[in-house]
Amino acid sequence: PQKTSFHRSQTLGYKNGFAFSRLPTVGIGGERLYVNQLSQAELDELSNKRPTLTYGQAKQAPPSGFIPAHVAFDKKILKFDAYFQEDVPLSAEEHYRIRQVCIYYYLEDDSMSVIEPVVENSGLPQGKLIRRHRVPKNDHGDHYHWKDLNRAMNITMYGRTYRIVDCDPFTQVFLESQGIELNPPEKMIFDPYTEMRRMPMRKYITPSDFDQLKQFLTYDKQVLRFYAMWDDTDSIFGENRTYIIHYYLADDTVEVREVYKQNDGRDPFPILIKRQRLPKTFVDKKKTFPSCVLEISDQEVLEWYTAKDFAVGKSTTLLGRTFFIYDCDEFTRNFYRDKFGITDFQPVEIKKKPLEEVPQVIPPYNGFGILEDSLQNCFSLLPKPPRKDVIKILENDHKVLRYQVALESPNPEDRKRRFILSYFLSDDMISIYEPPVRNSGIIGGKYLGKARVAKPGSTTENATYYEPSDFTIGSTIEVFGHRFVITDADEHVLNYMESNAESFPAATLQSLRDHFRPRQVVKETANSDIPMLGTSKQELDELIVQVQEELKLHNYLNNKNIREAFLQCDKDGSGILDKAKFLALCDSLSVPTNAILVNKLIDLCSCGEDKINYHDFLRAFPS
Repeated sequence: PQKTSFHRSQTLGYKNGFAFSRLPTVGIGGERLYVNQLSQAELDELSNKRPTLTYGQAKQAPPSGFIPAHVAFDKKILKFDAYFQEDVPLSAEEHYRIRQVCIYYYLEDDSMSVIEPVVENSGLPQGKLIRRHRVPKNDHGDHYHWKDLNRAMNITMYGRTYRIVDCDPFTQVFLESQGIELNPPEKMIFDPYTEMRRMPMRKYITPSDFDQLKQFLTYDKQVLRFYAMWDDTDSIFGENRTYIIHYYLADDTVEVREVYKQNDGRDPFPILIKRQRLPKTFVDKKKTFPSCVLEISDQEVLEWYTAKDFAVGKSTTLLGRTFFIYDCDEFTRNFYRDKFGITDFQPVEIKKKPLEEVPQVIPPYNGFGILEDSLQNCFSLLPKPPRKDVIKILENDHKVLRYQVALESPNPEDRKRRFILSYFLSDDMISIYEPPVRNSGIIGGKYLGKARVAKPGSTTENATYYEPSDFTIGSTIEVFGHRFVITDADEHVLNYMESNAESFPAATLQSLRDHFRPRQVVKETANSDIPMLGTSKQELDELIVQVQEELKLHNYLNNKNIREAFLQCDKDGSGILDKAKFLALCDSLSVPTNAILVNKLIDLCSCGEDKINYHDFLRAFPS
């Protein structure tokens, strides 16, 4: 009772790949064995010992070969045919049921299994009733052995009694070889209700005059094919659609299939009307007859569609749709020629109505984006960018014509504003920039980004844009509702137009020449007047240095304000001012004009009687 370990010692070992047995040194639970135990082989050897002096060495008999049961009886199975009876309490047609089974006995491990063959439409869960295992025989722990099985006997497993009626030939040979006397076989008992269901049901149907079986056997797989058209142009989105009508001669059924074309934009539903018998004339309906029926029978139909109701060149109404048959295939022509004697199968030419051309209406331009770019959305679902003149872009890259413009406005503050209009020759776009002016109350900067500006009165169909030929001195241009007057231009504009005179009108070129002519005359006069006064550039520079030394005593002078005032007063940028206007401006800026050196500098800067070149004068006021 005090023992807790019941392990047995290992007696099987392997050496060089061969199994050998060895005597245990300890017993169950690890107790030491003091008795010298002998193996069966050693006992056999001792029993065979004889006196070696008298008879010599005894020859030992070779041991018989040992074959385990799982090898000797591998895949050897005993099969018995049996049945059991099952009560059916809740049925008026049967009171019991006979269920046939097969009992399998596996010799290698003495296990058993019971399998019921599957019967079609039995409604019972059939198949393996008892899984393979050693089946208990009684409550004492015994199990069924193959010696307990025989023909014409009952065997109880898990409360269900099976009647063994027969076995297969292998089972019979095996049991007889083991000395078991087999009982005579019995006949298998069948279920009476199942046997009754196997008998064909008697039909009491009076044969009709028309033999449908003969029609099926004669016209099987023979189909009439008609090519028809359904005109649905009266509806809002209707059109002429082609169909194929199949008439099956075997059972007088009709099928209508749609004809699809590639990229027709329709879903692939091939069958318009499935194969069925189509009614042609209905019986006069009574008031009590329901308006909706699930299935149409012969009682509601007076006449069905037959092969004589279809003909080339005629219209046929099928389930409310009128189909015009315009052609048929060769088999259909031969059938009508042999059956009905019809020989006129001239196909009807179907003329399609020409589609009405819908004029493309371009919507008005909404002002967003470039006109050509926005117009591409009206031509394609995937708009492509408009094509650009690449040669023009490469030839006129970084070439810009600049103009000075003034805003034309009833507001006097806006009339004083000056803008720089830049025209880009590479893409014919215009940008407007306003130079910031201090203390003006207006924030300068970009006034208009790069954009193509259309002329007033242009439409989206015939859009015309401003070109360099439209920019003349004094002309007015309208930019998105704002009017600007061109007051000045760069000399580069005149030089570019003179080098490309054949591309610009003469009026535009003459306008720029007239504008720049006074400025050129003044420059020539200023350059020619200085040597006439008897002075040189060196004397003028020495005088300017002396004036700068004298003006250092006047600390209140602001050179930057003086330069800005003179530049702002020169609106045309010629560098020449009237003498009276020049002296008045100096007085307002507190410039000491009565000083001898300053008065002398004014005389040297004079060009003509009433003109003064203020550029040399401003050299005395360095910024």
